[in-house]
Amino acid sequence: MANTMFMRVEEVAEEMGVSIPYAYKLILKLNKELEQTGCITIAGRIDRKFFCTKSTEPKKEEQDNGSV
Repeated sequence: MANTMFMRVEEVAEEMGVSIPYAYKLILKLNKELEQTGCITIAGRIDRKFFCTKSTEPKKEEQDNGSV
């Protein structure tokens, strides 16, 4: 499925190693962030590039205290 623009909840759950209900919560949170930038979102799906960017981005706490 790596050739599609959007990831579905099952793929997010598998990629992150979380349950499907939790993957829905992650998608909802990321979609809210995308909406703030003016992007159109689809419930239960997340833009693959945005997801990959956010899932590899260090957490803010890690950047502040220098831990890895």
